[in-house]
Amino acid sequence: MSFHTVSRVALALGLIAGLSNVANAATPGVAPAPAPGEPVAAPAAQPDDAAQTDILVTARRSTRSVTQLDSTEIQKILPGINPLKAIQTLPGVTYLTADPWGNNEQNISLFIHGFNQQQLGYTLDGIPLGDQNYGNYNGLSPQRAIISENVGKVTLASGAGDLGTASTSNLGGTIDTFSSDPKHSFGGTVAQTVGSYSAFRTYVRLDSGDLGGGNAFYVSGVRQDARAWDFNGHQGGYQANGKFVHDSGSIKLTGYFAYSDKTEPNEDATVVNISKGEVPGSVPYTRPFLYPDFKTAVAYLTSAEYAAAKDNYRNYYSDAQRTDYLGYVAMTAKLSSAVTYDAKVYYHHNDGVGVVAGPITVAGLPQLFSVYYPGQNLSTVFGGSGFATRTTEYRIDRGGIIQTLKLSLGNHDIEFGGWFERQSSSAFRRWYALDVNNPSTPYQRPRDTLNPLITQYYSEVRVDQLQSHVQDAWHVLPTLTILGGFKSTYQFATQRIKVQPLLGSFAGTVALPNGALETTKVFLSEVGAVWEVTPNDQLFVNAQKNIRQFQTSAAAGLSPFALGSQGAFDLFSSTVQPETSWTYEGGVRSHHQLGGGLSIEGQLSVYHVDFSNRLLGISPNPIVNSITSGAAIIQNVGGVKTNGVDFAFTLHAGPRVSLYNALSYNTSKYKADYISGTTTIPTKDKNVPGSPDWLNKTVLSVGHGIFDGQLIGDYIGRRYATYTNDLSVGGYFTLAGQIGATIPLDQRLVAKALRVSVNVTNITDRKAASSLSIGSATNTYSVFPLAPRQVFGTVSISF
Repeated sequence: MSFHTVSRVALALGLIAGLSNVANAATPGVAPAPAPGEPVAAPAAQPDDAAQTDILVTARRSTRSVTQLDSTEIQKILPGINPLKAIQTLPGVTYLTADPWGNNEQNISLFIHGFNQQQLGYTLDGIPLGDQNYGNYNGLSPQRAIISENVGKVTLASGAGDLGTASTSNLGGTIDTFSSDPKHSFGGTVAQTVGSYSAFRTYVRLDSGDLGGGNAFYVSGVRQDARAWDFNGHQGGYQANGKFVHDSGSIKLTGYFAYSDKTEPNEDATVVNISKGEVPGSVPYTRPFLYPDFKTAVAYLTSAEYAAAKDNYRNYYSDAQRTDYLGYVAMTAKLSSAVTYDAKVYYHHNDGVGVVAGPITVAGLPQLFSVYYPGQNLSTVFGGSGFATRTTEYRIDRGGIIQTLKLSLGNHDIEFGGWFERQSSSAFRRWYALDVNNPSTPYQRPRDTLNPLITQYYSEVRVDQLQSHVQDAWHVLPTLTILGGFKSTYQFATQRIKVQPLLGSFAGTVALPNGALETTKVFLSEVGAVWEVTPNDQLFVNAQKNIRQFQTSAAAGLSPFALGSQGAFDLFSSTVQPETSWTYEGGVRSHHQLGGGLSIEGQLSVYHVDFSNRLLGISPNPIVNSITSGAAIIQNVGGVKTNGVDFAFTLHAGPRVSLYNALSYNTSKYKADYISGTTTIPTKDKNVPGSPDWLNKTVLSVGHGIFDGQLIGDYIGRRYATYTNDLSVGGYFTLAGQIGATIPLDQRLVAKALRVSVNVTNITDRKAASSLSIGSATNTYSVFPLAPRQVFGTVSISF
């Protein structure tokens, strides 16, 4: 074991021991109330309680802009929806996918205040979920970490997250998902959803109720399957969750476990490449896979359609197969009236593979294959079908501990916290034959996994991550709180390449690098204040510095480990700084009774962000959909300046009618040009592509008797599709709706309530650009289609 490893472990153990010693010195008692400086949101409604039925837009007592969506609202949008897609209704959020649930990770597009999904922070009950990179190396998506129906709430800090957020990527805001607790009464729920394109989803949950001594638990499971709307691929799989809670008043113990085994068929994007004559009006709306019609697929390769397709040729199939195990044990100890100690220990294992079966004569593949099979008939080598199967096979093992100590000392609420994680991951890039006489399927790994035709690379990465923070919420007056604090972060990562790509098979690469990457930021500060001007009105301000640690994925993304030579890596690690941002936000939140049964709550926030050391991967192959690999040139291309405003309100007309609206404006512009080779790329004062300037969301909720309904309107403004803004896609408006009835049953029956609901997505059947895949300064981009109108019906029985 190296000196660096010993010192890192010692530092982590020292922090843990120090927090534990302070906690052990206190005496049992009652915990203090949450500090007014904390981003406090209302607690998740227990299933036994009256459920909240609208969007929370005024998270009181927070120095930041915080909004929240509870479980009832999430499931109204669509039963089983991805928690990240559900927050599309919140101010400043753009979330797009090509499927109605938002489950397909390959084509997710998420922007919040100009930051993309890999520049945000994500947690489940405080447990880190990584940066949501496709083919993730340091976490998993929320929809795999928890069954949608078990989500208690999702909170969005759209400007800057809490200092204690366990994340290496939260340059922008944070999205925190919270699991619901067990119900207080014994019972269960069985829900069945069916709908368009042969969709079905079966959800079952059993709650123990209170078992005495503060103990309760639930177990639940899901089976989902749905055909892709534009080709014959099936999305879904199995999930299981379990949660146990022991709450004795002074000590609360929680155990949580999640299992997920999912297969998601990917969606091929349509390529718009002006230099090849592929203008928006001339390219197909979809690029459906040919699976399972193998005979047609083989014939397609000799057809005029294939010859004319250019970048928009059709693959045989592609999918993402993911198996995850996630668990944590948490303790909250109220050690005295002034001291609370929290600790969480967690572990996550992932085994995954991304698969694509496509023609061997496109996207530079003949050059790649000729390196490994010079002078040979490539069709024969790869099984005679004209197709080859490429996989990215990977593993993640990570575990960690998060600790927080809260002290209430007079007018000060002080918090100390620390997070340590050790992560191990590996990645293979392999190629297999697609046998003309025995073709493979997308629902299992390629045959002969021990004997691939080509193992292009094999990487192992180890990462130690340490983060600590301290903050003080000083209650200067009963109506005024000032918050100050800082966090420190340290990351040490190493890569070992066990199999190197042969020279000429990996564009731009001499050899993938071996070595270590160490980054430390000791002082990332925050200062904020919240002033209760009246009992119904608050002003808040906050300024915070954040960092995005270097990605540590192998041979992909903006990872230094994907650089094309040892020399490039050594130069990068010694000279390049990680991305950082200063976020300044302020606003007003109000809650007023208007009389006549009317009330309104709302929040207006303005923000400014200075984003520095922006890293860009300049690819040797600008064709976005290419399945060949190549090492990007990663360089600092300057900063981004962002300004924006969010305004959201909910108008209540009695207990069963509400109107929510959120209007957002954001402008994120590059501050400098950059150099690509010897060419200057004119990006100064150009907009960040993919992020719209204007957003508007409207949610109308109504109820009468046993009936309830909801209508959701979503406007997304124009988005630029290249770094120089020479291409763009237009804005559009979509509608979604839900109508349901909750029918009470005779209490003498086993079943206590029956709920029936119908959901319709994209009511107007709008065709438009969904996610954009952006990888070029000019002339080209890729676009995924917007899913058509789909209808789903759900029957749920509670007992």
